[in-house]
Amino acid sequence: MEPLILDGKRVASEVKENLKTRVNELKGKGITPCLATVLVGDDPSSATYVKMKGNACAKIGMESRRIHLSRETTTHELLEVIQGLNQDTSVHGILLQHPVPRHIDERAAFEAISIEKDVDGVTSLGFGQNSLGFGEYPSCTPAAIMSIIDYYDVTLEGKHAVVVGRSPILGKPVSMMLLNRNATVTTCHSYTESLPDILSTADIVVAAVGKPNFIQGDWLKEGAVVLDAGYNKGNVGDIDYEACYEKASAITPVPGGVGPVTISMLLKQTVDSAEKYGAVLQHS
Repeated sequence: MEPLILDGKRVASEVKENLKTRVNELKGKGITPCLATVLVGDDPSSATYVKMKGNACAKIGMESRRIHLSRETTTHELLEVIQGLNQDTSVHGILLQHPVPRHIDERAAFEAISIEKDVDGVTSLGFGQNSLGFGEYPSCTPAAIMSIIDYYDVTLEGKHAVVVGRSPILGKPVSMMLLNRNATVTTCHSYTESLPDILSTADIVVAAVGKPNFIQGDWLKEGAVVLDAGYNKGNVGDIDYEACYEKASAITPVPGGVGPVTISMLLKQTVDSAEKYGAVLQHS
């Protein structure tokens, strides 16, 4: 039996159509949702990502403000720019494109972002709130994974979910989100022993390891739901797609799976922030 293709383009399209309505309603109240993107240096991939995010904002009527700083920018100078954006009431979300140049303290820069505008879910406060189950703006890729799970009514309660990867903006937060939804979660990483044996017990697999074609089909339990959050050179995910396709009951493609939904979550959380700001204005 063919697995269900978890179509991220379809999910993202529906999210964005809903956002267009919400953006128009905010504009009627004199508020245009605005995402500020901060790019430090001249990394071509980062510049492409920032441009993509700007285009996505424009398509739903949001404003995108791009701040491009030179590679020589110091941590102190970057923090000053972020503080200025925190205080700018016309900005509702702040995204610091990473990686930043090595001489910059990236964690200090992330922590400088106001929790009210941390729509990319990069602060430790945001991570803590999300882990405890009341965070408003989780990291966008984990939010995308949960959005796909909800769209396709994938049952989490009581299921064994194995997350392969433990990065602070993907593996760790998605593990917490799955746990908060009553899944039993195992988080694996590069030091995990007997990974194929662990994956063979998983009802749900989240691949977030950053290695192309890493997870093999014969490691999977028959009927597993596979969500591939990897994106590597050559449009290849973290799973061996053809082999995993044979074992899965549902699977995300790469490209066209988690990626498109990630960008739509960034837009959604910026609109959420703008609506929250509008509600505060209304009651002040």
